[in-house]
Amino acid sequence: MAPSTSNPFSEITIKLKHSYTTTQWVGLFFLSLLLGCNSSEDPVSPEEGMNPGDEIVDLEGVALTYRNQCGGCHGQDLGSFVEREWTYGNSLEEVIQSITDGYADNGMPAYGSALGAQEIEDLTNYILTEIDGKTKAMLEAENPDLSGLITSDDLTFRVETLTDDIPGIPWGLEQLPNGEILVTERGGRLFLVGNDKQLTEVTGVPEVASQGQGGLLDVLIHPDFENNAFVYLSYSRVNPSNSSERSTAVARARLQGNNLIDVENIFTALPYLNSGQHFGSRLVFDNNGYLYVSVGDRGYRDVYPQELDNAIGKIHRIQDDGEIPTDNPFYTTPGAVNSIFTYGTRNPQGMSLHPQTGAVWEGEHGPQGGDEINILEAGNNNGWPVISYGINYDGTTFTDLTELNGMEQPVYYWTPSIAPCGMTFVSSDFYGSWRNDLFVGSLKFEYLHRLKMNGNTVVGHETLLDGIGRVRDAQMGTDGYLYVVVEGPGRLIRLVPEQ
Repeated sequence: MAPSTSNPFSEITIKLKHSYTTTQWVGLFFLSLLLGCNSSEDPVSPEEGMNPGDEIVDLEGVALTYRNQCGGCHGQDLGSFVEREWTYGNSLEEVIQSITDGYADNGMPAYGSALGAQEIEDLTNYILTEIDGKTKAMLEAENPDLSGLITSDDLTFRVETLTDDIPGIPWGLEQLPNGEILVTERGGRLFLVGNDKQLTEVTGVPEVASQGQGGLLDVLIHPDFENNAFVYLSYSRVNPSNSSERSTAVARARLQGNNLIDVENIFTALPYLNSGQHFGSRLVFDNNGYLYVSVGDRGYRDVYPQELDNAIGKIHRIQDDGEIPTDNPFYTTPGAVNSIFTYGTRNPQGMSLHPQTGAVWEGEHGPQGGDEINILEAGNNNGWPVISYGINYDGTTFTDLTELNGMEQPVYYWTPSIAPCGMTFVSSDFYGSWRNDLFVGSLKFEYLHRLKMNGNTVVGHETLLDGIGRVRDAQMGTDGYLYVVVEGPGRLIRLVPEQ
């Protein structure tokens, strides 16, 4: 595959300007983790939007620092701070203590020795002052008006809102053959959006460990759903032997009306770890009926992704019942986890099947820079963390290598990061020149990013629906339409071409 060694098509206006100190970078990164263990809102992890090196030219002051450095994770409107329960308290003293001492069990390091006391207090004061008296309804009223016709490079379309009442953080979506749509909510609820646009909660969801970036994640139906009614859910699961440990798991169930029955866990990415980050996780079936499961590195960058004796930082390939295909690349490798299909992966929150080639494509968060799109081929090493186009959040490097023999180059990468979450190829004739292009959600910049494709090569790009909210997933429906789910508010939309 032809690597992208830069981002020649980028029109992102935020430029890298190293006008801030490393100490300030560290402090801003910490704020992105501060609310990470609250189960009702965004985990606020760096790869979900914050890049401490992305600085707008000549802007000064803590308010503008927030806008440039923290807004991608917490919302440019401070949305993730509004109407929420703060796990460690929201008084000035409690927030300062959190930043100073940290909470290692939830991925929040202590920065008392790296960050000045006044810097901590100034940024904390700004956030608490700005959110005073604000409500979610007030923030939602400021969303852009997308009610009219929208003109893209190649298509005029309109946005149809199916619902904007999804509570919490919607994460994944899947359309059923009858037109109804399943939507996961990361807190642990599964919803069915009816053809009448009414929202109904589905019962029978397995117990979910909703903490940090964990929770109820992706949803997928079986290729033969009309005959077997199988629904698959990826989620963070508690270790039955140690309640402080969690892992990415996959459950299979049958959908009967508004209920899941015959629920069984068919895959668990071992080992369980005491970490609340980088679970992944997307699900996709290939044309041969194999199920692919993406699993992040869980924050253990230097421990698991490059080793085959664990399931962490890998893409797995299993049968529809959880059994392992005997032709998997490491099936007979001594000591290897035999479900592994590819390895060397950071935090993969996007997967999609190419409509022409049938290849599985994967998208993942980089650290500061280096978000990637990869084509998955059996046995490939995608390089994390040995090679990367990203750097640490404090501006330091963890590797000097961007390529190495035996490790794959991405098809495309973003610098600065867009925080990609959810992706799909357009496979319908409804969309004209969009057909076979790749659409990726951006958490940081709150838009849908279109990658214009020529075969496996990105030849251009376009941003759509700017400011719509943090885009969590984009999927082609069984009816041939493109569906997108966003947070702030929890909204499910359909893109309808103007005929």
